[in-house]
Amino acid sequence: MGSWIDVFRFLIFRSMEKKKRFSIKNSIRTEFAVIFIIVMVLTIIGYWVINTLLLPKYYIGDKQERLIKTYDKVNELAVNGDTETEEFKQTFFQICSASGLNAAIVTSGLKTVYSTTGENDILIVRLFDHVFDADKDKNKTHILFKNDLYEICTSRDPRVELDYLELWGNLSTGDIIIMRTPLSSMRESASVSNRFLGYVGFVMMIVCAVIIWLVTGKITKPIEELAELSEKMSALDFDAKYRSGGNNEIGVLGEHMNELSETLEKTISELKTSNNELKRDIEKKEKQNSMRLEFLSNVAHELKTPIALVQGYAEGLKDDIADDKESRDYYCDVIMDEAEKMNKLVKDLMTLNELEFGGDKIDLKRFDITELIRGCVEANELPIKQNDIRMIFDIDKPVYVWSDEFKTEEVISNYLSNAIHYCSESSDGSGKYIEIGIERKSDILRISVFNTGEPIPEDALPHLFEKFYKVDKARTREYGGSGVGLSIVKAIMDALHRGCGAENHDNGVSFWFELDCKDTYEAEE
Repeated sequence: MGSWIDVFRFLIFRSMEKKKRFSIKNSIRTEFAVIFIIVMVLTIIGYWVINTLLLPKYYIGDKQERLIKTYDKVNELAVNGDTETEEFKQTFFQICSASGLNAAIVTSGLKTVYSTTGENDILIVRLFDHVFDADKDKNKTHILFKNDLYEICTSRDPRVELDYLELWGNLSTGDIIIMRTPLSSMRESASVSNRFLGYVGFVMMIVCAVIIWLVTGKITKPIEELAELSEKMSALDFDAKYRSGGNNEIGVLGEHMNELSETLEKTISELKTSNNELKRDIEKKEKQNSMRLEFLSNVAHELKTPIALVQGYAEGLKDDIADDKESRDYYCDVIMDEAEKMNKLVKDLMTLNELEFGGDKIDLKRFDITELIRGCVEANELPIKQNDIRMIFDIDKPVYVWSDEFKTEEVISNYLSNAIHYCSESSDGSGKYIEIGIERKSDILRISVFNTGEPIPEDALPHLFEKFYKVDKARTREYGGSGVGLSIVKAIMDALHRGCGAENHDNGVSFWFELDCKDTYEAEE
């Protein structure tokens, strides 16, 4: 059967598009069609072979059974009545006609009783040939059945050149009987039947092929949809769904594919989310580890100089290097100054740690920012005068904000301290000055602290609020800065969920931060 499938595939595929591979639709559909056509063709061929080989035997067996039944009826009729009466002859004719047989009866004295084909016809002659063994062509006679009363055989009548199935023998009354039916009509019927079967089979094969092609198309369409769905799923496209429906196995499979698609999409989404979170955790851990190492390095670096100075001047005092009171006072002042710097650094680090890890509680309340700024300016009045800096803050009416007053004061103090230490002559000849400004933008209030001097390098601006970052390390060390102040500002503003930053100007630098002023109002003058 495999060779037949290959032949039909070749014949069908020759008329199709020449492709390196066929789509699932064409492949399955053609496979179904080829299989059904081959089964149908083999069925027709099998029926034709059976009809050719077995029909004659079946036909002869059926006729043989009819001969025996007809003989039994005639024998019973002969035993129960006179064979020479008209009534017997009429009944005898009806029995033979009903079975489609020709028959003749002669008495034991060879007197013709009756023949269905007329007296002195060829059937009577044939009977006498059997009686007197005049059939010389014995090799053309084949006995099928024989008993004490009769025998059934196939034979060829040389007079008419026809083959017959014959029964001849004796009735219980002693009369001789012959019955026969021609075999040529049977062979002709089988031949006509085979030809008719061939014509009908060819037409039915074409009709069935078309029907099968259409039916298989309907069957393979859902399969094609499932194939396309699986292909899209393999490409992680989970928007495609099986929509053909149905309550059969394919429909159930389609529903399961939809459920699988949704499950895969959800699972992959969860995996991606977990993967992103894991990456963030790893990056955060690496960043924290890097920050920890950098922090330790920076702390060690910041403490190394004051510790060395304290140690050196303390050893000098112990060894009586400073003989006079003035020198000893100078040594003690240096030690106290460096100790104060270390103390301030430790406090700043503790403040920054509490802010970054959420240990410091934010206390929001409404207060006047102008009053707070004036307080910070007054607290720094001495270093402002010592550095010959002109202070500009022209706002004298209350401006209310919502914030943590203590932490806001720390931000302003850091900005102001930073401005004092970095303030220098303006490039436009207007001298040294610091200007504090307030600008309202809708519900946000921006406070800026500007100082004249050289601008900050552009590549340094993004790093100003990082811990221990210093643009001018020598100058920062000179006034005792540790590089932590602006980090504290950034941590405070992050805790308040507000922004901060720095901007360069033609004649200086300004640092700014923003506060919430929603639902507040400026007091009437």
